[in-house]
Amino acid sequence: MFMRKDTQRGITLVEAMIALLIISVGLLGIASLQLTAMNQNTSALHNSQAVWYAYNMSDRIRANIAEFDTYDGADTSTSTPQDCMTSRCVPGDMVDSDIAEWATMVGNLPGGRGIIGSNADGLLITVMWDDNGTGATGTDCDPTDADDLTCYTLAVAE
Repeated sequence: MFMRKDTQRGITLVEAMIALLIISVGLLGIASLQLTAMNQNTSALHNSQAVWYAYNMSDRIRANIAEFDTYDGADTSTSTPQDCMTSRCVPGDMVDSDIAEWATMVGNLPGGRGIIGSNADGLLITVMWDDNGTGATGTDCDPTDADDLTCYTLAVAE
């Protein structure tokens, strides 16, 4: 009986390289998954903030219901500061104060902007932001247009 002295022991270099390749692909997949999760988490945060800012403004409008129609046409990009915290304000001044404070809040969103318009039932509060970080500035709220901001709209009835 002959016994071979050159019996194989351990793994070959080719097997080790294949195993390393498989592990590398798996780690790249995990890194990609982590990046996607972080982006989606940031998007969810911005959406939650937009909802909160819209409801905050609707509460301000309801608190100053006598000036309900005055809020129509408000735009945070053209708001004027008005301080009603340290000085007395009439309800008309309160509208400017509310819009100025809302502009500060909405400004925390990337490319954040807020607009209040009207419809047949009352007011529409729209909070817009650049969710994809592309520098979008359009205000048409078209999700298929990369140049439009992401929008959240809330209707408020008088």
